[in-house]
Amino acid sequence: MGPAKSKPGETDHQEAQAARLMRLATLASVLTACLLIIVKLFAYLSTGAVSILASLMDSLMDSVASLINFFAVRYALTPADNNHRFGHGKAESLAALIQAAFIVATSAFLIHEALHRLFEPVPMPAVTAGVAVMLLAMVATSLLVMFQVYVVRRTGSTAIHADSVHYRADLLSNAATLLALLLASQGVIQADPVFALLIALYLLISTREILRQALNELLDRELPEHQRQQISAIALANASVKGLHDLRTRQSGRTAIIQLHLEMDSDISLIEAHHISDEVEVAILEQFPGADIVIHQDPIGVIEVQRWQTDNPSMTNPQKYN
Repeated sequence: MGPAKSKPGETDHQEAQAARLMRLATLASVLTACLLIIVKLFAYLSTGAVSILASLMDSLMDSVASLINFFAVRYALTPADNNHRFGHGKAESLAALIQAAFIVATSAFLIHEALHRLFEPVPMPAVTAGVAVMLLAMVATSLLVMFQVYVVRRTGSTAIHADSVHYRADLLSNAATLLALLLASQGVIQADPVFALLIALYLLISTREILRQALNELLDRELPEHQRQQISAIALANASVKGLHDLRTRQSGRTAIIQLHLEMDSDISLIEAHHISDEVEVAILEQFPGADIVIHQDPIGVIEVQRWQTDNPSMTNPQKYN
């Protein structure tokens, strides 16, 4: 039982590091969004480019989404209490869902503005300031996205992943805006609204992954099949485990929730069965740190007995478990 005593401390340390990274990521997101809003507003006022307006509106939505993430992640990291026994992890999924709604609203506004400018082109007096601002925005956004990707890889945070998807879209929109400004400087003023439309369409497409992940968690979708198979393999690798059934899984924020029934020899003591369950739990935690695991112990053959009782409801089972 040595590993069982050392593992929780190691897991607590990993959880603390993950929480710190998530808080830093949300703070970095808010600060970056504020910086981008300031510089893009200056660029739009200097150039009047609708593609910069598109990028500015995206940054405004980013700032709102980042603020939502800022508070949602801190709430999600709150320890479980008497009213929330499984913790507050789903706050991340709700934040991601709200982000998706903001993206759709932003895209609709951009499409409206771009179509209006496409049919009524407006020449831009100067693009130098716009080009400089978009280059600065691309550098700042690239640094933020790299940090977010690192945090998501370390923590698996749904909310930060959604924010990262949003900022990757913002990075591409910045590149598209920069190209539109360069083309406009050469007299191709139609490039400005066309690129704004492309940015809006890309933003709409980017919502699919955010919605999929958020809804899967909110609707308690099972973990991916390969992870379920991994859990089964870990449990059955214990020589004292004779079988496994009723494996149920779901995700709540960063916490995997795993419930299963282990089948063991019917003549072992309850203390020994509990010891075996502890060994299986520790083994699963090594692959799924921080998971909330519930293991029920059954005598081997219980499934066959239950099936027999179901098939013969009016009869008394003539034999006990094996």
